Amino acid sequence: MLPSLSLHALEEIPLIAPGDDLGAIIARSARADGIGLETGDVVVVAQKIVSKAEGCYADLDAVEPRPLALELAAATGKDAHHLEWVLRESREVVRHGPGVVVAEHRLGFVMANAGIDESNITQEAGRRRVLLLPRDPDASCARLKRELDVAFSADVAVVMNDSFGRPWRNGVVGVAIGAAGIPALQDMAGQPDLFGRPLRATEIAVADELAAAASLLMGQANEGRPVVVVRGLRPLGPERPASALVRDKRRDLFR
Repeated sequence: MLPSLSLHALEEIPLIAPGDDLGAIIARSARADGIGLETGDVVVVAQKIVSKAEGCYADLDAVEPRPLALELAAATGKDAHHLEWVLRESREVVRHGPGVVVAEHRLGFVMANAGIDESNITQEAGRRRVLLLPRDPDASCARLKRELDVAFSADVAVVMNDSFGRPWRNGVVGVAIGAAGIPALQDMAGQPDLFGRPLRATEIAVADELAAAASLLMGQANEGRPVVVVRGLRPLGPERPASALVRDKRRDLFR
């Protein structure tokens, strides 16, 4: 058989609220859709539903913007309370401009607004809420993997994706911020190329590639498809978390 990979967006995922059992919801949806889960499957989950289930909401009006947040607000035109949460979730502001703040998140991800989002979340009367990234995305994926393994008597992988912009290209793309049961970063050094020459420094961001592929089905607006099952991926090697994808700042030639 020719090598192939299939992607299935689960259709029975409800709106997620804090405290929801995400593993049970995904398992129920996989069964209802007739897909189930098998050993070797990769379940890609959108960051947003993990953050919602874990209650990672922040109240914009519950904080007082510090002077730096006020300075950034004046320079970018963005809300100072929103920027205060960006600063709280960040190690540093990397770049900013009109309408844009790129920050290094506390987990090392360099991304717009430190991953803080206001889209596709419910707002309570009299409050302005935003959604933060999970506190430990790799741990969240590991927990989901354990629950799904038990539910299906299988050995699956879990990848959590989010949408990132890129410095030299327009548009956003799905990127892995959490992973379990898969080598998020695969080291190919020593493997032969087509002519037998050993590769010297090639690393493959496997989890990022899976995250991007799943994003094509998830969409970016009101599609409501936050979970995608990837089937047919061949075994790749030892497990590595998504934190392995974050480049050490000392090796970052562009900061």
